Amino acid sequence: MKPERYYSLDVFRGATVALMILVNNPGSWAHIFSPLAHASWHGCTPTDLVFPFFLFAVGNAMSFVMPKFYSASGTTFWRKIIKRTLLIFAIGLFLNWSPFVRWAPDNTLQFKLWENVRIFGVLQRIALCYFFASIIIYYGKSKISLFIGMMLLVLYWILTFMLGTPGHAFSLSGFFGNAIDLQILGLSHVYKGEGVPFDPEGITSTLPAIVQVILGYLVGEYIQLKGKNYEMLAQLLMTGVVLVLVGYIWDFSFPINKKIWTSSYVLYTTGLAIITLSMLVYFLEFRMAKGKWSQFFDVFGKNPLFIFVLSGFLPRLLALFRWVDHLDAKGQKVFTSPFPWFYEHVCKNISSDLRIGSFVYALLMIAFMGSLAYILDKRKIYIKV
Repeated sequence: MKPERYYSLDVFRGATVALMILVNNPGSWAHIFSPLAHASWHGCTPTDLVFPFFLFAVGNAMSFVMPKFYSASGTTFWRKIIKRTLLIFAIGLFLNWSPFVRWAPDNTLQFKLWENVRIFGVLQRIALCYFFASIIIYYGKSKISLFIGMMLLVLYWILTFMLGTPGHAFSLSGFFGNAIDLQILGLSHVYKGEGVPFDPEGITSTLPAIVQVILGYLVGEYIQLKGKNYEMLAQLLMTGVVLVLVGYIWDFSFPINKKIWTSSYVLYTTGLAIITLSMLVYFLEFRMAKGKWSQFFDVFGKNPLFIFVLSGFLPRLLALFRWVDHLDAKGQKVFTSPFPWFYEHVCKNISSDLRIGSFVYALLMIAFMGSLAYILDKRKIYIKV
């Protein structure tokens, strides 16, 4: 029997994609409201919820697909997950490398060499989490998958504490995963935005992130098995509250931290994801409070990967088309391109508080991407991997 469709799951996934675009596309990184910035290290801001929420949504979607794998052959399962994993990972690499050329200081276009391309990233982590979670769930089913997930969280806690720098195991410089990433990926292929070579989507911190997908799968499976009733909703909400509390308690010995994706962070953010999903289920499935707002987020979820990639690729591509905007105090040419020009000459002038103009720019980016998603949905164009 075909599983009952939950509109709330589609809206949840679409809203997560929209928020990813919002936090990744401010007008200026120097002028953003604090909730739209990641925690500097320990702690969790609203922005720190977006990526784990998306991994949770990946697990939700998997709960509708996995029964088809169970009824097919093992060869079919492996062929499909390997193909999808490689495609998503390759798209992530493409996004990191794109647009393959860049403007040099002497105003000439130069090729962006592979030697300087970051290997990991958001899409790469999604690909790896999808791959390993699929294997665990396919062979372990629900109970064993939950057990393996909890063991992974405990194992990561032990490894981080035992292998990290004594007394500073949970710090930027003391995190044990740094040495592993540098050894395997190489210095030139890791993220350096923290001031030192450190990849927030590195190899070791992907381990607990896999659990986020497993938990998303278990929640999606549970919702389908229980059906649309208040008992399901109450138990779902209670589970979310319990996970948030457990995450808080674990925070005392293993701080909630997105950048090294701690086990407490997994439970805390999964709990908040479940609570958020419970509210959407209540309003959209029980109260039928659907409207333009839910339709707006829903269209993002129809082509999530394409819209997310486009939101990152388009500004980089258009940055190649530039012109002289003005001369600086030294008489040197200052160049601009379409998106920066729009921010500097339109959004930035909205208010003396530069954070407002930066935020308006991000909202307009969401509106633009939402319009494209709406057009694709109206034409029944769904770009899947």
